Amino acid sequence: MKKLAFVFLFLFQLPAATAAKPNIVIFYLDDMGWAQPGAYGGKLAPTPHMDSLAANGVRFTNGYSSGCVCSPGRVGLMTGRYQARTGHDANPTREGRELLLSETTMAQHLKPAGYTTGIVGKWHLGDTNSKFMPLSRGFDFAMGTVGNLGEGKGPSFYRGNELLQDLEGAPITSPIFAREACSFIDANKATPFFLHLSFNAVHSPVVASPPWLEKFKHLDKREQAYAALIGEADEAIGTVLTKLRELKLEENTLIFCISDNGGASKEAEQLGLRGSKWFVWEGGIRVTWMAQWKGRIPGNRVVADPVIQLDVLPTALAAAGAETPKVELDGINLLPLLQGKADTLSPRELYFRFGVQHAVRQGDWKLVKASKDMDPMLVNLATDPGEQKDLSNENPAKRTELTALFDQWNASMQPPRWEDQRWNGDENRKDNKKAKKKKEPKK
Repeated sequence: MKKLAFVFLFLFQLPAATAAKPNIVIFYLDDMGWAQPGAYGGKLAPTPHMDSLAANGVRFTNGYSSGCVCSPGRVGLMTGRYQARTGHDANPTREGRELLLSETTMAQHLKPAGYTTGIVGKWHLGDTNSKFMPLSRGFDFAMGTVGNLGEGKGPSFYRGNELLQDLEGAPITSPIFAREACSFIDANKATPFFLHLSFNAVHSPVVASPPWLEKFKHLDKREQAYAALIGEADEAIGTVLTKLRELKLEENTLIFCISDNGGASKEAEQLGLRGSKWFVWEGGIRVTWMAQWKGRIPGNRVVADPVIQLDVLPTALAAAGAETPKVELDGINLLPLLQGKADTLSPRELYFRFGVQHAVRQGDWKLVKASKDMDPMLVNLATDPGEQKDLSNENPAKRTELTALFDQWNASMQPPRWEDQRWNGDENRKDNKKAKKKKEPKK
């Protein structure tokens, strides 16, 4: 009897890597303002399902994406490496701008660890050839949109390697993606799976189902549609969470909920952050960032340590007990922090580059250059989260230090393979146009 008790105790105390491999689910929102969920202070639309992830897990108040636009951020998430390593600084628009085949995706890392892998939703990493599509990048199941809806002249959708002009129900895609995600979970419930649920919401077009529009009929037309878009995406997350609970899989599922970059719409709730998508101000790179793993991650915790979407891959690999990648990763394993085994992260710098724009964060300090003609500005985010006061003159040594750190990091990266020249102005494009108009001589 004592021997059996000892064996039971030993098995109970086995580390996570030797226990049942957890399923891994990533809810990836598009263009969502960092404070849009109610758990972050959002008021426009209730988000009970996203909020439940915060209640049952960890909510980061200084969560980042390494990209201030869609595709670069997705490169970082999928590879765990700065997109600048391959010069992928802007969205792909034609051949030669895909995620390089030399890069290894999260799905390719997880398959050898015994995972079935699926992506439902937006890909945006290349569709010019089947070799750049998800089925060739480690995914067993794939369907969704190749990029942004309503942009470009080619097909907007894919299923497997087949490109499709239309998808029944589109451009309202959140409920479609929820159904497809649940079907993938149902089909793979007996084995460990990785599901990347990559929403079109809340990126334009701002559309939603009639019942959701009805819920917000008290708002003006634009706010009504935007709130409905948020609500329907949150409902889709709830549909997937319900499926996990029905199958008794939620306790063995590591879940992340992150946005690919900051808010783009004027309706996006940013709570005073400067700038928006397209800029390396906080409003363009700070994002909703939550993680849940019931039974492994203590719930209802708020953590201020800066984290970045690059950390998802090494964290997922550690949870899965996967082999250490041979390629150098830029993210770190967050499991000790998430599980409460570490109180804080070791100090590190986070880097951002978007063509001519760049930024580096070190602790509470940030050096930011958000336009072509702007001198880099030193701010302290603890006292000035809105990035209004340049502290360069008061802290020349810190400015010099961060400048040198960025220059050293940038020299180790590849130059941008292409740039988006539209965003070389200040953070408000309308103000740019007005400023240029004022400078024009009268005719």
